[in-house]
Amino acid sequence: MNSDRCTRNGCTGTIEDGYCNVCGLAAVKSQNVSSQKQSATITARSSPVTTGTGSSPLTNRSKGSRRSSSTSARSSRRQLGAGLISVPELPSTEPEKAIIPNPMVPENKRFCSNCNHPLRREKGFCSKCGQKYSFIPSLNPGDLVVGQYEVKGAIAYGGLGWIYLGFDKTLSRYVVLKGLLNTEDAASAAVAVAERQFLAAVKHGNIVGIYNFVNHGTEGFIVMEYVGGKTLKEIRKSRGPLPVAEAIAYIHRILSAFAYLHSLGMVYCDFKPDNIMVEGGDVKLIDLGGVRRIDDLDGDIYGTVGYSAPEAGEGPTVVSDLFTVGRTLAVLLTDIKGFSKEHLYTLPSPQKEPLFVQQESLYRFLIKATAENPDDRFQSADEMADQLLGVLREVVAIATNLPRPSTSNLLSGDMLALAHSGSLEPIQPEYQQLPIPILDASDSGFNAVLNASAIADPIKRAVSLDVVVKQFPTSSEAWLRLANTLIDTGDFEEVEQSLAKVEAKDPWDWRIFWYRGRALMAQGRVIEAQKAFDQVYFDLPGELAPKLALGLAAEQAQNYQLAIKMYDLVSRTDPGYVTAAFGLARCLCATGDRKGAVAALERVPPASSLFTRSRVEIARTLINRDRSAPGSQELQAASTAIETLTLEGMDRHRLTKQVLETALNLLTSKQLQAAADLKILGQPFQEIHLRKGLEKALRDMAHLSSGKEKIHLVDEANKIRPRTLI
Repeated sequence: MNSDRCTRNGCTGTIEDGYCNVCGLAAVKSQNVSSQKQSATITARSSPVTTGTGSSPLTNRSKGSRRSSSTSARSSRRQLGAGLISVPELPSTEPEKAIIPNPMVPENKRFCSNCNHPLRREKGFCSKCGQKYSFIPSLNPGDLVVGQYEVKGAIAYGGLGWIYLGFDKTLSRYVVLKGLLNTEDAASAAVAVAERQFLAAVKHGNIVGIYNFVNHGTEGFIVMEYVGGKTLKEIRKSRGPLPVAEAIAYIHRILSAFAYLHSLGMVYCDFKPDNIMVEGGDVKLIDLGGVRRIDDLDGDIYGTVGYSAPEAGEGPTVVSDLFTVGRTLAVLLTDIKGFSKEHLYTLPSPQKEPLFVQQESLYRFLIKATAENPDDRFQSADEMADQLLGVLREVVAIATNLPRPSTSNLLSGDMLALAHSGSLEPIQPEYQQLPIPILDASDSGFNAVLNASAIADPIKRAVSLDVVVKQFPTSSEAWLRLANTLIDTGDFEEVEQSLAKVEAKDPWDWRIFWYRGRALMAQGRVIEAQKAFDQVYFDLPGELAPKLALGLAAEQAQNYQLAIKMYDLVSRTDPGYVTAAFGLARCLCATGDRKGAVAALERVPPASSLFTRSRVEIARTLINRDRSAPGSQELQAASTAIETLTLEGMDRHRLTKQVLETALNLLTSKQLQAAADLKILGQPFQEIHLRKGLEKALRDMAHLSSGKEKIHLVDEANKIRPRTLI
């Protein structure tokens, strides 16, 4: 079409290389050109999400919409990494070193701001929609904006045009000038500035400061605080994938800025590594050009392919904002091939990304943060931060081999001390060892439920809670606590009916799956219980209790590999969960790892009320013969463990009997050789001495017994005593 006349009304130009040399617009084509913006479409995951342990989250909980509120408490984000790690400080860079000497937008990054059509020229009109554009900086070094801000040069190019470094001649400080609208219409620029005045209310330590809103010719600018340091994009580019704990620390810290913006009714829209700056020992959210009010239905929508949520084109929300946070964390940690294509809204599988196998809780966090369905995601920045902090504690604990315990806002602590009867019988996995969800103080029936729950007798407690649910029929806590009590009374059909009441109200309430798993475990339906707790792990990836519950159910199902993994994660992160240490020891013992089982029991803290009980189990583990016979070293270690215990009476005599019986059996069966220098509970490792010691233990037990048991023990002592010639 070269040398053809432009056919647009009133234009006298000719077409050169497809564009008019007067009006700058592309040649008119026969078909109609749409001026509408492209809208995002929701694309389903190409395949089900599966973790390294073979688990998949639920994706069909309900056809309805999720509640807008969240029950999560605020997470502590007063310092980078929450005091768990030290992140290298980055010194602030000299402002004028950031200036681009010859500012130019590469051709492969030139797209129409209206329809996203690729553009070849530096300025002109979009050949698809006719939008006027220019990639040439409109401000030059030395320009003075509103008589106050001296332009030093361009430092970056953003979605709204060039970003400039300026110097405030009045207050003698560097500033950043961010364009609001590129237009030939001065009146439109003034309107654009007025529309962004709401950003003046933004005051937060982790968000770049907004100083002023100004007009300059036909353009409007936000005048912002200059922040030195480096963006996470620059850090990621220079260092490659970041260490897990460091990347989490950055994202956890910046979530406070999102929580703040959301509390003001604003959404950030276009979060990515480019827009978070690391300076000194902290981070800041920069570039507020895309921020808009949540209730602004007609405002422009900004986003970046690969980071934006699938539904963002319909209007940004809190959960679409949090989607971008999850995607950004994934980018900081991994190299995602096909990030803007086949993995536009999904993550690589653990089979393709080894990090996701190593860090199961992190992977589950990312799955939830970037779920296709907005209702399946975290519903608030505080909720997201709580869970991410839990993941960080786990990551740091495993990496440093130092526990990082913390009190949960959602679930009680370890229950073994309360659930255990106090006897020295071997501890087995039971549903009573599961932690209990903490009552929601905002629930309408909170006080009544609290009072009813204090009743010790489960039958009377069930009656009282039945009254509460009738008094407060909309109280989720009343129905949940009734279900929990009915588990103890064995009324499992009524348990499910109570849970159905809560599920009808909110299918995403993780407590439904928790109590359902508890009920299934009480019935011995351990495979189903395991699936229920697995879903809670997806919902609460930063909590330890779901991992503990999954371990207990997996152990009962004899899935020792999964149980060992879960118990180990819990115990290493917080040794206060002694249920995990005992469970880990049982599973390792069942798989023949005697040494590992003893090491697991050694994790029980001395301050625990079950510390003595753990030492008893250590002795039993050392002499256990189910998988292999103990050696002389194990016998001696068991002897030492018992001698250091403060046990008295029958408990000590029973343990003494078990150890001496095992030693005598190994000696008489020729599995071990006699050794006079080896002593077991004060007796030389010789048959006559072991028999004497065992006889004494049996007679001590008989002395504390009565009736038939006493007679039996005396008979046993007579049989075991050393033979004599008389």
